[in-house]
Amino acid sequence: MLGLVLLLLATVVIFRTFTRTSKQLKVAPIAVLPIGDESIEHLSEAVKIQTVSNEGNLSFDTIAYLQFLAFLKSTYPLTDSLLHPQTIHDFSLLYRWNGSNPELEPIILMAHYDVVPSKNGTDEHWDFDPFGGVIVNGQINGRGTLDDKVNVIGIMEAVELLLKSGYKPERTIYLAFGHDEEIGGNNGASYIASYLESKKIHASFVIDEGLLVTEQIIPDAQDPVALIGISEKGYLSVELTTTSEGGHSSMPPRETAIGILSNTIAKIERKPLPARFCEPVNEFLDYLGPELPFVKRMAFANRWFFKNLIVSAYEKSNSGYAMVHSTHAPTILKSGVKDNVLPSSAMAIINFRILPSNTIQEVLEFLKTEINDDRVQIKVYGIGDEASPVSDINSEGFKKIELSIRQIFPNTIVAPSLVLGGTDSKHYQKVADNIYRFAPIRCNSKDLDRIHGVNERIGIDNFKDCIRFYHQLILNLKS
Repeated sequence: MLGLVLLLLATVVIFRTFTRTSKQLKVAPIAVLPIGDESIEHLSEAVKIQTVSNEGNLSFDTIAYLQFLAFLKSTYPLTDSLLHPQTIHDFSLLYRWNGSNPELEPIILMAHYDVVPSKNGTDEHWDFDPFGGVIVNGQINGRGTLDDKVNVIGIMEAVELLLKSGYKPERTIYLAFGHDEEIGGNNGASYIASYLESKKIHASFVIDEGLLVTEQIIPDAQDPVALIGISEKGYLSVELTTTSEGGHSSMPPRETAIGILSNTIAKIERKPLPARFCEPVNEFLDYLGPELPFVKRMAFANRWFFKNLIVSAYEKSNSGYAMVHSTHAPTILKSGVKDNVLPSSAMAIINFRILPSNTIQEVLEFLKTEINDDRVQIKVYGIGDEASPVSDINSEGFKKIELSIRQIFPNTIVAPSLVLGGTDSKHYQKVADNIYRFAPIRCNSKDLDRIHGVNERIGIDNFKDCIRFYHQLILNLKS
């Protein structure tokens, strides 16, 4: 009897493995669009304008932001004169490119032009001035070359090229550029989205930064893998506080405020929220599985049987762990003012990134159950966001993005996936049902470290392909 059961199980596993065929689009090669070297200079000039977002809007350089807006106006005269630009909330930009068919829902191309700081402007670990826009050895160096002026300039270059050729879109296209994404987008993207909502504009789809064309990052994938984010994780920070006797450190109680809180954090870290395959991760595994060697293909096709093995493999890396867990991380600890004085209280902030299959309420209930200590007070810190709705992989928007990727990046595997961080697109949920998070940039693991790190840079050919992608995507919108 056991032998029969095992034979039946093996038959089901093998059958499912071989019936999960490739989901990759077959596309005909297209001619490579010539891109002039002036576009490289334009990105370099954009990097030189120090539109830095600091937490709490400290040292907000109004002049730099106005300079960047003036730079776009002078660099892209056709776009500025024909696309009805509007300044939203002083520094964000919205362009409208009217389509010939008003019955079609518009699309929105998003990006942001603010960047994160660099220590002391010219940090000693940088090879070049992070705001120098230095072009050397086929690379454009500086803040924004990966995140996210590259996409602002890529979109503008593509649109200007199309306008020069006399192209007229069939559906209306909006270009939406926020100015404070790095600190939440509450004064930029949020206002643009509210404006569009007030005009009763509903988009067919939105495309924003997010995931990338990864090279040698996905284990066992022989070809590059372009990941399209169809959802992003939720965000929640929780404040934990505890109190205890104060007094002199020479006569401490058996448990101090710091000790109680430390034990609480250790308890949480020992038992995270359970692993789950949420919808975006399931779709990722379905798209990627048929392109992998047999053993992984078999595991991905039979997750009902191999779930624990897959989870164990993913948990070996930080990014893989975050794909299958709602994560938590202690980010702030405060207590004590003097080395020989017992603090009467201790406080910690725990930041959670929440899978689409979890909710904020579930996280709070989990936290309360696991801590199970009346001496520890639990309070939501700041404003939380649920994970974004999951966008449709069968929609026209996804298919157009997928087609454009396969045309511009030949021999690249396309797969939907989950965005682990946050983007400006979270503000657009009332403007579009389908929001996709993809930046047409090739990145390896070293490049990923450069985003928000030192020596941020992009190859010239890489940037030209970014322009080509947006150019082709707009052309592909024609029905």
